[in-house]
Amino acid sequence: MSTNQLVLTSELGQSLALLSKGKVRDIYEVDLSTLLIVTTDRISAFDVILANGIPNKGAILTLLTAHWAKLLSAKIPTLSTHFSTLTLPSRIPPSLHKPYQHRSMQVRKLTPFPIEAIVRSHLTREAWDSYKLTTTVGGHPLPPGLLEGQPIPTGPLYTPSTKAPPGSPDQDISETQAAHIIGPDYASRIKHLSLKIYTTAATYALERGIIIADTKFEFGLDPATDEVVLADEILTPESSRFWPVEEYGVGRDTRGWDKQFLRDWVSAGGVAGKEDVVVPEDVVRVTEEMYKGAFGRLVGKGFEEVVGGGLIPEHGWEGARELNF
Repeated sequence: MSTNQLVLTSELGQSLALLSKGKVRDIYEVDLSTLLIVTTDRISAFDVILANGIPNKGAILTLLTAHWAKLLSAKIPTLSTHFSTLTLPSRIPPSLHKPYQHRSMQVRKLTPFPIEAIVRSHLTREAWDSYKLTTTVGGHPLPPGLLEGQPIPTGPLYTPSTKAPPGSPDQDISETQAAHIIGPDYASRIKHLSLKIYTTAATYALERGIIIADTKFEFGLDPATDEVVLADEILTPESSRFWPVEEYGVGRDTRGWDKQFLRDWVSAGGVAGKEDVVVPEDVVRVTEEMYKGAFGRLVGKGFEEVVGGGLIPEHGWEGARELNF
């Protein structure tokens, strides 16, 4: 795979049935129990897809998700993820493989829970705004006098939200509301898993110079086993705030290696919510380098080394346990 490839759409409809096309991901049906998720280089801000994408973004998010799936499954034996393999389905002819390698993964088909499981460990952005107004975050009371960027003194907080339809913003909800939506048993299991996954990942990341200030998880249900399964993207620059430790400071905003840089450009330019917004080349370049920076620290090898250096077999991995980069 070229390390400057840009893929804004997928064209696999002659091989697989297209089930949905989201802001970033195209989802195909492989068989009754398996989906293929193709992560494109499309990027959105404030629920609107921007006109141009970020080169290599889809591969960065996919390979980082695969990395976390292997790592977390090993560290949390009770955790199941939906990840199966990076190998493309056999029904896709080899002539079509190149654009989709490393940005596609086969996953278990699940029934998604209609909530997003957010964990926050630092007072930043939405959490900081809420604290300034109410001295609470997600309904959790906090002591007065805390500063922007400060670690939440009570420890990481679970603050769920709705999972809104495309084009609509998610809404923060209480744990009680989450239990009403999905049932108290599933709500409790998702909260427990979210906090366990976060603390495990945050410890790992901090050892590698990254603070995970907050992150969002999604889960699905395997109806056959009643198993709650970690799904969708896992701890990527688009679902998390990644702060390099050398950039971190209390009492101010920290510039992270994540999507916030692009969101800030959209906000500052007054184009939030507008269609057909073209991102300038310098903003595209910086965003790509931030994503690659996070990837390199968390994986332990640079993106170009992993993709261009032959560390990934040509046909992907046959399972999470064989991830060796």
